[in-house]
Order: sequence, then C-alpha cells, then structure tokens
Amino acid sequence: MPVAKKIAEAACRSSWIRQMFEEGACLAEIHGCDKVFDFSIGNPNLDPPEEFHMVLEDLVKDRAPGVHGYMSNQGYPEACAAVAAYLTRDQGVPLSGEHVVMTCGAAAAANVIFKAILDPGDEVIVPRPYFVEYGAYVDNHGGVLKTVASLADFDLDLDAIGAAITSKTRAVLVNSPNNPTGRVYSAETLAALGRLLERKTKENGRVIYLVSDEPYRRIVFDGNRVPPVLAAYENTLIATSYSKELSLAGERIGYVAANPAIEGIDQLMAGLILANRVLGFINAPALMQRVVTRLQGVEVDLTLYQENRDRLYEALTEVGYDIQKPQGTFYMFPKSPIADDLAFSSELLERLVLVTPGVGFGFPGYFRLAFCVERRIVEGALPALQELGRKYLG
Repeated sequence: MPVAKKIAEAACRSSWIRQMFEEGACLAEIHGCDKVFDFSIGNPNLDPPEEFHMVLEDLVKDRAPGVHGYMSNQGYPEACAAVAAYLTRDQGVPLSGEHVVMTCGAAAAANVIFKAILDPGDEVIVPRPYFVEYGAYVDNHGGVLKTVASLADFDLDLDAIGAAITSKTRAVLVNSPNNPTGRVYSAETLAALGRLLERKTKENGRVIYLVSDEPYRRIVFDGNRVPPVLAAYENTLIATSYSKELSLAGERIGYVAANPAIEGIDQLMAGLILANRVLGFINAPALMQRVVTRLQGVEVDLTLYQENRDRLYEALTEVGYDIQKPQGTFYMFPKSPIADDLAFSSELLERLVLVTPGVGFGFPGYFRLAFCVERRIVEGALPALQELGRKYLG
C-alpha cells in the first residue's frame, strides 16, 4: 500500500462535501456549467469588498526590506494588536496582541488549538450536526471526537453535553452560526453552557476548554448578532478566519484568540505559538496579515445571501419541506422528504442539482444547500427541488 493505512481509510470516508463538489465539476464538463446547479460547497461567490482591493493594491507597492520574510510564529505584532483591539470591542473582554496568534485560516487555527491542549485519548465534545472535518482535526492530535445530540431546532442540548462530559473531556467545540444548520446560539444558551463547563471543570479538577469555531460570525440575517463567547466562559478559545466575511477563502488567513482570564494564559499562548510552528504552518501569510490589519470590521454585502436564503426558504416550505430558517451562514439544512438522504440526494443529482447529504454532517435524514451561489443557480434548481417535494410531500 503506497500510503499509510490511516490515510487510506480516511480517503474512503472522505468528505461528502468534496465528493459532491468534484461530481459537480464532472457534470459541468458533460452538460455545461449553465445546466448544473451546484449547492455542494461553501465557496463564497461574492467578490471581496472594495476596501480589500484598495488596501491590497497599496501594500503590493511596498518594497521595504523584509516585507516578505519570516516574522514571529505568532504573526506580525501590528496584525495581532489590530485583531485584539477589534475583539475587545466586539466581545466586551479586553485583549492585547499577546492573546492572538495569526493562522492559515480557521482549519489551521483549530489544529493549532488541539495540538496545544490535547493529550492522547482526550475527548472533544461536539453537537450534531457538525462540520465533518472536526473529526480529523481532533484525531490529528491524538484526541477523540465525541458527538452529542442537539435539540429539535438545532439549539444546544445542554443536558446531552453535560451527560457526555467525563474525566477525559478536554474541550467542547461549538460553531455559531452553525454549519450546516445556520443556527445562532443565544447569549443565554452560551452563558448556561459556560456555567456547566465551569462546574464540570471544578468537579474534574482539570480545565475544560470551550472552543468556538466562528468563520461565519459576520454572516447573519434579520438583525441577528452572534453573542460574545469570550464573555460567556473564561476558558474560551476562538478559531476563525476571514474566508467568509471578506470572501478570502483561498488566501488562508485567520487567527486564534484566547481569553486572557484563562489560568496559565502565558503558557497556553506559548503552546499555541509553538504548535503553529511545529505543525508546519510556520506563520500565517505575510501579505494577508498586513491586509487584514487594515480591514478590521469590514465585511461583504450580505444582500445576495439573504435574498437567496429567502427565495429558497419560501419556495421549499411552500411545497412542504421541513426547514429551520437559517439565522446565519450561507447554508440551509432541510429535512429530506424521504428518510434516506443519500437516495434523495441521488434523485436530485439525476436532475443536475447537487446538494450534500446530511450523513456528511453526522446527521442522516437531512441535506445541505450552500446558497452562496448566483441567483440563476437558485432559480434553475427550484423546479427539481419543488418537483421532488411534491412527489414525496404532496
């Protein structure tokens, strides 16, 4: 076997999101891009804001010595300081640049965190449905992902989380707004989770971290706001990126931020910085660090996302689909009209509509629509979605 057994097994279980995305590319070659309606992958279809282009054009003209060289593994001090200043305003918790590590996106941020905090066999609890690659991120560092149920409306089930905590629990991982459901956890729910983790930390005599994956934090609708997680629980770490709020998915720029109130914060930050290096990231991309330093608080115009969400929600609920209306992200997670979400996704695929089955998020019986697409894709897919809805629900 040319690769390790673990990698071979992982390849067989590879992400349904990527599988459907690759299937869509093949179908587009056969039928033409205008005939294929692909909702499989969360690749932002909006251009970055104009401010990004202005800042980038300015920075690429800078020929000062060393601007493309190594810097601290933590990142440029000015980038860390800019992020900390923004988070201080947004989270209501005072941070300095010492509490931030610039990373190669949110995936790198999560891996840096788990490398720094996990011992072999430590457990990380995550509510279902969840982004499937969380399992790989935890496993990469000797941990075990332990999934728990959510409530019927996809809110956190605090009783389920509490029952799952053991002496091996090292972290609870949440994602709000949630991929794939679009659920935003309320301030009251996060505060209750914080109290639960504080109590369990005392009982276990070992810190249980709250890890908050927040790449969709700025993608919210209807006046919703994602509550500040750092204010909910002292032992909190944020992993996030600019992939969605600035439409910079390919640039791989994000950060880890730690609550300064964490006991042993200096040692934790040293561990995070070391993890950033030894995982091979070395440092976040230099040019993008300098760009985002000047773009704190800037975001894309969400009008198209909201219009797509509203159009899909109204058209699908009209024919009987059971859907929790997304409060954020650019994903919708309807209940499949038949119990077998794989079979339903295959029926849509026959009609050149690509969705991701719920089994890909540890939650069979549902499917995900990534509505970060052109409006023509929404309109082109609706006849098939409505036809199958009437077939099974009408």
